[in-house]
Amino acid sequence: MANKKTKEEIREENVATTVSATEEFFVKNRKTLIIALVAILVVGLGILGYSKFIYSPAVAQAQDAVYVAELNFQAGEFELALNGDGTNLGFAQVCDKYGSNTGKAVYLYAGTCCAQLGEWENALNYLKKYKGKEPILAARALALEGDCYSALGNNTQAVSMYEKAAAKADNLFAAEYLVKAGQTYVALGQKEKALAAYNKVKEKYPMSLEASLIIEDFKSRRFKLKLPSMLLRQRLASMHR
Repeated sequence: MANKKTKEEIREENVATTVSATEEFFVKNRKTLIIALVAILVVGLGILGYSKFIYSPAVAQAQDAVYVAELNFQAGEFELALNGDGTNLGFAQVCDKYGSNTGKAVYLYAGTCCAQLGEWENALNYLKKYKGKEPILAARALALEGDCYSALGNNTQAVSMYEKAAAKADNLFAAEYLVKAGQTYVALGQKEKALAAYNKVKEKYPMSLEASLIIEDFKSRRFKLKLPSMLLRQRLASMHR
């Protein structure tokens, strides 16, 4: 049982990517590659390490099946990672054949691949099955759901997911999710809520890059009850494309 937990934790540490599909000026029909968290979450753990742990024949077989898909994922080959190459399975086939025997993160992998390929509804189906407990990755999955809803034109659901992601993360990553929430509130015409989201970034996460940009903009325009400038909102959006 202990080995199983260790393998799932290690697998989850290798999953950290998302797409950004919030700002209406940039989102539509855009395929984005954001793997900025990989270096943070891998923390020196090699892919080969966890593949050596065997705690049951079924799980060992599942681990072998997902290995090549993970390599393709880290190389940015999302089509191959999701659907396989005819010889090696992709995450979609692994999910169907083995379920969570490979660890909960397999659904996050599959959902991320779908989002990178613009398959938003399929991405949501996988992401809703991800039940990981690690706060950073759980928050990232929620934010990715928000990106999918945004791309599908459901900004009300999107902003709800961004708010949940920010609450779940409660760290510097939350600043990114609050910025996305603010941008989505603007798209919904809810400027007071957008302002509250930006102010929360500024006040709660002052060390984040997002906060520094917002503070700079506030000072330059003697910010009181106005939203950040369009230029700043575009700069913030470009950080997460």
